[in-house]
Amino acid sequence: MSKIIFSVAIKGAHKIIERAWEKYESAVKKFGKSTEIGFPNTAYYLPVIYAILGYPVKRLGDCEEILQEAKKLLPKVPSEKHSLPYLGPALDAGMATFFAEEIIEAINYLEKPDLYTKTEEPTEENIWLGAADDVIFRKRGVEFVDGTAPGFAVLLGSPSDKETAKKITQELLERSLYVFMHDQTNGIYMPYLLKEAGIQLGWPVRLIPFGPDYTSVVFAIGFACRVAMSFGGIKPGDYINNLLFNKDRTYAFVIAFGPPSEEWAANAAGAMNWGFPTISDWELPEIKPYGVCTYEHLVSKVPHEEIVEKALFVRGVKVATTKIDVPVAYAPAFEGERVRKEDLFLECGGGKSPAVELLISTSFEDIKDGEIEVVGPEISDLPKIDEKGPPYRVPLAIVVKVAGANMQEDFEPIIERQFHYFINYAQGIMHIGQRNIVWIRVSKQAVEKGFLFKHIGKILYARIKQDFSAIVDKCQVTIYTDEERVKEILEMAKGVYEKRDARLADMVDENVDVFYSCTLCQSFAPTHVCVITPERGGPCGAYSWLDGKAYYQINPAGPNQPILKGKPIDLKLGQFEGVNEFIKKASKGTVDRVSLYSIVNNPMTVCGCMEAIAAVSARSNGIIIVNREFTKETPIGFKFSTLAGMIGGGNVTPGFLGISKQYITSKKFISAEDGFLRIVWMPKMLKEELRERLQKRAEELGVPDFLEKIADETTVNTEEELINWIKKVNHPVLKLPPIM
Repeated sequence: MSKIIFSVAIKGAHKIIERAWEKYESAVKKFGKSTEIGFPNTAYYLPVIYAILGYPVKRLGDCEEILQEAKKLLPKVPSEKHSLPYLGPALDAGMATFFAEEIIEAINYLEKPDLYTKTEEPTEENIWLGAADDVIFRKRGVEFVDGTAPGFAVLLGSPSDKETAKKITQELLERSLYVFMHDQTNGIYMPYLLKEAGIQLGWPVRLIPFGPDYTSVVFAIGFACRVAMSFGGIKPGDYINNLLFNKDRTYAFVIAFGPPSEEWAANAAGAMNWGFPTISDWELPEIKPYGVCTYEHLVSKVPHEEIVEKALFVRGVKVATTKIDVPVAYAPAFEGERVRKEDLFLECGGGKSPAVELLISTSFEDIKDGEIEVVGPEISDLPKIDEKGPPYRVPLAIVVKVAGANMQEDFEPIIERQFHYFINYAQGIMHIGQRNIVWIRVSKQAVEKGFLFKHIGKILYARIKQDFSAIVDKCQVTIYTDEERVKEILEMAKGVYEKRDARLADMVDENVDVFYSCTLCQSFAPTHVCVITPERGGPCGAYSWLDGKAYYQINPAGPNQPILKGKPIDLKLGQFEGVNEFIKKASKGTVDRVSLYSIVNNPMTVCGCMEAIAAVSARSNGIIIVNREFTKETPIGFKFSTLAGMIGGGNVTPGFLGISKQYITSKKFISAEDGFLRIVWMPKMLKEELRERLQKRAEELGVPDFLEKIADETTVNTEEELINWIKKVNHPVLKLPPIM
């Protein structure tokens, strides 16, 4: 092991802690110890400190105790005469570094409120995003659970030119990784190079400029700590399991550009605690033997053209890439990319032209497997548009025919819904909506690279045959751009949609003998098991009963397993012998029963991916619902982020329930406690989003004015106000029996 690099790291840690003390003392003089402090909109306080020490830093004065802890961890600067230090003292110095840096960054928020945008994407005035709030974290954290994001790269500094910067980040994105950017090299910042190269930045495209200083590395490490606490059920203060969890499950690494400062070395030593190695393009003493990291801890002098592959190898990241014969890059990282007006070559649908997409199953004889046909003008037939001219607006109908021995009519909409992801993964192509409200945009850059309508067909053919090989044996794609033909397809598709909707509407829990499990999130929350029924989809909103049925046929050994309901134990609560037996086994004995229709008695667990949370308001005898996009406090005194921390990680929490938005209007919604009519409060944005469905359900229950009786943040902000509101509007909950 290298005494030289460890000594440099310890010296850097001393500098950082001294800087934190000075910043703290200055802030105390200016603001006082009682001033509130923290990162915006998070239940995890300063997450590294909270995860490792279990200490919630709430006020400026709390920082002093943390800095004292950092000081205790800090080893002395080694003497030239001694052969020490070894890895242990350097790791302690790295941990102390992160404690100090979180305090520095928290005081930054206090002293310079405009330093960071506090948004998902950079603004025109500011490129630096700062710490991810809990809305962003939970939305993005799901991708670390379902495997669409295998890990993240922490970039310290930058190469000297935009082409190298673009190439390295493109390689990382093509491996589906998130890219976190910090600090500069010789005054050059990576995100500014990318912006100059015309690359979009922000959480939707997985390129996150966290901060302009090396201290912003704590935002990346804090993100990893929150993944462990939120999805893995690791308790605050359980530092050993947090570190092990990240070493084994969060595949992250540091790439450093240029000569490292002592402060950079301290951050690299800190990252090693979590099993995150550092790969540098500079010549440094290496730390080769494995120990805390899976393989090497520090690898140096790696050429830029090899640095991504080397980083993946050293961290042990195994990424399955999808190779499709299209002229643009293709990976999940491009799903959130937007094609803006100034970059737009053509668009289809979105109210600009007729557009529709449809998948239908048919006989083997009716399909020529692999045939992709464009009926009407191809993109190459369109003349190059003037830079200032309007984009083309093209009618579009995408018709996919499939056949398979195991294919069922019920699986058609499941495969069709995947068009959104399959097409969006192509760089420079934007896909929004589905069915006959689809909207596709193609960028000028994609067209310059040779992208055509036929490539949409190639993408769909390749992905359907790959992802649904167990049920699809033959596939054929026809793309229509002739307006008359598009209109014909549109009318035919409407009939298919109506037939499907009628079939789905008849599906109720009582009419099936089998439910389906979803244990996709068990890699992060080992004791959590979703039970998916026809009337209750997964809390994440992504999986229905039909999805479970289809994916079980696709992968019989996968996370969606059939659950025989078995003998009913309590039909009102939704307890069944077969379900309880499955839950007990799948949760490794942690959960022995679940009530599918109750929020009070043995409610179902969640991992942390839920779209919304329902919670009992005991004083009002009702239920409040809060969606993850709502960042303010609810009338019961908790924000969504706080509630999520209480119920996530596979915990059974009576009185609280993670749910999908769609479940709110299900007839089985908390039906054991008179569900729908118990709703007394929800954010206005959620009420507006679900207005039509809420109104329909209210009318079914004979209370057509029910929506006006549900309070929101514009009328009620405390539980006392909620009680007064219920009386004022004569809410139906007044006539219901006590919920608890």
